[in-house]
Amino acid sequence: MTYTPQKPPLPVSVDELRSRIPGWGVDLNPKDRPAVPKERFDLEATGAHWDFPERQLEKWPRERSIEHGMLPPVFGTSCPPRGISGAIRKYAYARYSEGRAAHWLLLLAADRVDAVEHHLRSLLTTHPDNPITETGVWAEFTHHGMASRFGQKRADLAHQPLDPVIVAGPWVAAGGAAYVGARKLAKAMSSSNGHA
Repeated sequence: MTYTPQKPPLPVSVDELRSRIPGWGVDLNPKDRPAVPKERFDLEATGAHWDFPERQLEKWPRERSIEHGMLPPVFGTSCPPRGISGAIRKYAYARYSEGRAAHWLLLLAADRVDAVEHHLRSLLTTHPDNPITETGVWAEFTHHGMASRFGQKRADLAHQPLDPVIVAGPWVAAGGAAYVGARKLAKAMSSSNGHA
């Protein structure tokens, strides 16, 4: 069982694994392992005062990889899944193994969706995101941004031409979409008022 001090049993015997997988078990003989004089499997030496750790309370249904039979005894609670990004994360864990690219691609997509959700949520507050100051664009003009680039051996110089596109691109696209949407809405409203 996982999360206990005992070494879990192999699901398949050593002999069967060795016959099926060439080279399996090359380090089973202690003479072939350089770390053996230092390596000890001594349960008393761990300092653990428990056989199985006390389980953390689950305040909401947590995501759990399908490879695991249960949640680990302790898990993070700082970012509860919510909104569309939370639904994407739950789907990734419920449907795909951690060994599948789809699992990780869905989690990456959920992170991007979460960022958009937070930007949209900030627009509904009295203190919305400020892309000029919060992304460091303003510091480029106030803290010698250009002078710090020339004559320096900075590793980030190669991707700096892309930074304005990556940082400002989504904001420009969102502004353009809002402008086009507002024009269409205004046009639709004026045409409906003209026919009335």
